[in-house]
Amino acid sequence: MSTAEAPPVPRPAAGGGPAVLAARRGHVRPWLRLLRSELGLMFRRWRNRALLAVVVAIPILLGAALRVAVPRGNGGGNGGNGPAAAFLTQVAGNGVFLSFLSLTIMLTLVLPLVVAVVSGESLAGEASAGTLRYLLVVPAGRARLLSVKYVAVVIFALVACLLVAASALIMGVALFPVGPVTMLSGNTVPLSDGLLRLLFVVLYVTAAMAMLGAIGLAISSLTEHPIAAIAAIMILAVSSEVADNIPQFAAVGPYLPTHWWLSFDAILRTPIDTTELSHGLLSFGVYLLIFGSIAWARLTTADITS
Repeated sequence: MSTAEAPPVPRPAAGGGPAVLAARRGHVRPWLRLLRSELGLMFRRWRNRALLAVVVAIPILLGAALRVAVPRGNGGGNGGNGPAAAFLTQVAGNGVFLSFLSLTIMLTLVLPLVVAVVSGESLAGEASAGTLRYLLVVPAGRARLLSVKYVAVVIFALVACLLVAASALIMGVALFPVGPVTMLSGNTVPLSDGLLRLLFVVLYVTAAMAMLGAIGLAISSLTEHPIAAIAAIMILAVSSEVADNIPQFAAVGPYLPTHWWLSFDAILRTPIDTTELSHGLLSFGVYLLIFGSIAWARLTTADITS
């Protein structure tokens, strides 16, 4: 058959025709199946379930301890420095602040540990078990595998943050008065507005943990030992927190990964300090981009035959 007699090749319509949409669904469905499988494995591990049980138990114990130590209805002002001190003095007057206090306390160690465990073993655990090479040779693709691993880590972090806020809120309602919420700026907003701000705080903390998850994924791609990856992530997080509290390091403080973690207190002011939040989210995005690129470069060039 000559080229003149060859039938014309159909072109997809502008904006995407049925064939294009079907092709897109063909790419999305395997990704979703891989994500569902990854989430199933992640949430079925007893170690991860134990971590989620811990993040639920700590707010319960904290609420019980505060109920015994602080008489009912003996709320206070903004005593002390920092968000933790401000929340501590207001818990007795409004149980909603137990959620803010729990997130603040657990953000210093427990939540980073949760993210360090799930992100540190995401790739290193597969490499240690010898299953990573099989995942990389199937048609799923390395970039797709990396994206699935990262999204699963972020979802796990979101679930952990929601469990902290929910368990603390339940204990706060059960043990302390609940009503209109007094912001850190002194204004009082309705309870519904306070709960909405609590949701925004949870999302902000999740964004901070998503950034740490990207760092963990990059470190996990560099080793075949999950424990080493988890330890490295925690050392990095703790070292950043310690350095951020040393006056001599004040010049580099804003560039440390943990510097903006507690900036969610800007959500609890009227008006909301969007500048503070923007700086924090920008910092998270920059770290995510840098370490996500490192993980991608490492995984896409890894030798799967060794």
